[in-house]
Order: sequence, then C-alpha cells, then structure tokens
Amino acid sequence: MSRFFDRARDLASRAAFIFVFAAALAPISARAEAPGLPPASDPAARGLAIAQETDKRDRGWGDAKADMKMILTNASGETSERALRFMMLENGDASDGDWSLMTFDKPRDIQGTALLTYSHVKEADEQWLYLPTVKRVKRISSTNKSGPFVGSEFAFEDFSTQQVAKFAYKWLKDEPCGDRACHVVERTPQYEDSGYTREIVWIDSTDYQFRKIDYYDRKDTLLKTLTCLNFKLYEDKFWRPQELDMVNHETGKTTKLLWQGYSFHTGLSKSDFTTASLERER
Repeated sequence: MSRFFDRARDLASRAAFIFVFAAALAPISARAEAPGLPPASDPAARGLAIAQETDKRDRGWGDAKADMKMILTNASGETSERALRFMMLENGDASDGDWSLMTFDKPRDIQGTALLTYSHVKEADEQWLYLPTVKRVKRISSTNKSGPFVGSEFAFEDFSTQQVAKFAYKWLKDEPCGDRACHVVERTPQYEDSGYTREIVWIDSTDYQFRKIDYYDRKDTLLKTLTCLNFKLYEDKFWRPQELDMVNHETGKTTKLLWQGYSFHTGLSKSDFTTASLERER
C-alpha cells in the first residue's frame, strides 16, 4: 500500500488535466474571421495579438467531458496504455485557470485514483488526490511542473491552462504548415518552475488552433515536439484534435493521446469539482 501511495502521490504531483493542452483543444468558432494584427516590424505586439486572439476563441464551452486513451511507446517500440475519464469546468475569470477532475480506469494499480485540479496562472495549481485503497483525500503540492505525467512524454505543465499572462511572446514568421498557413510564435514561460526556456508554436492563421509546438529545455536544446492531428467539429462550434502526438527527441520515446466521446454543456457545476466529488468518481 505504501508503494502504491508513493506512486499515486508522485503521479499527482506531476499531473493535472485541463482537457489536455487547453490552447490546442480550445473551442474555435468555425466561422470566425481573421483579425487585424500589428505589423511584422513589431514582433512582440504581433505575437501577443495572436495569443490574445487564440485566447478569445477559447471561451464559451462552459463545461465538457471526454474519454482518453494514452499510448506510450519506448525507444524499442514496446507499448503500454492508460485509460482515463475527464470532466472540466470553464473558469469565468480569464485571469485564472479552469477546473478539472480526472479518473483513472486502467491500469489496475491506479484504477479508481481521482485527481481534482484548480489550475492557476503564475502560482502552483491546487490539487487533491483520492486514493481508493486507503479511502482518503489528500492535498497535493504541484510545484514540479516539469515532471512526467504518468510516465509519459507529457509534462505537468503541458496539461496546464494556457492563459496569455503565462508567457511573453514574439512573432517569428508566417509559413506553411502542411496544407495550412501558420503564424510561428515564440513564447517564453513567465511562471516559476517551468521545465522550458521557450516554446515555438505554429498557430493556424485562419482558425487559430495550435498545430505544432517545439519545446526547448533549460539548456535551450530542442527536447520535444507536439503535433495536433485529425480535428473534428462538435456542435457546429467547437474544434477538437482527435490525436495528440508527443515525441521526445532525447529519449526516442513517444506518447499518443487518442480522444473520444466529447460532450459539451453537460450541466456540470462547481459542486461537481469539490473534494467530496473525488470519492464519487472512483
């Protein structure tokens, strides 16, 4: 039981779900027009404006549910899987983060473990972990943002909300990204304990969805690349990638997230995101 508790505690101290990669999964209006942007001669203002436009379109979904399969592949090609369920509540305060509740269904050694997260911008997220083995809820400190999420190539901060105030921005260029056209923006984390010196983000210049992110480690070396694939439109308003692929260039490991069963405006409220709700989700 002690080993299980230690593993679950480690899992929670490194992991939070904000509906995986809030900016990448943000609801985007299918009919929105491209905004006017500051000139290329002012890359900081242009980069910030692009981030603000992405943030503006990340509003209005209210609450959401989804299922996820996580497929981990090591450098030898061996795979393992995790199965999770998620609920999320949009925070009406744009200066703060959203709320989420995640529940592990598989594998057996973490089945029933539930994690409640109140995400914040420049301070540590608040987290509470329910351990079904000991039937207790424990508050967890989440200051290690750079640690791995359930042994995957995603880090804690990759799953955190992407409020504009979390980063400083610099527009680099516009260029093709596959069959799309993208703004390429460098963003630098402004919060403590980030594992990254900077991120290079490809943002679709039409719908302002994230298509790719390069992550640079504390030595400013390219560490990982995230690619967002197979977008699907829900309720004629909300775009979601059905697949997120993270490649670790140092280890050769990859993590694939496959999403299904999205539903929005399901009637969730703050009462569904309390420490008491952790036990109900087991």
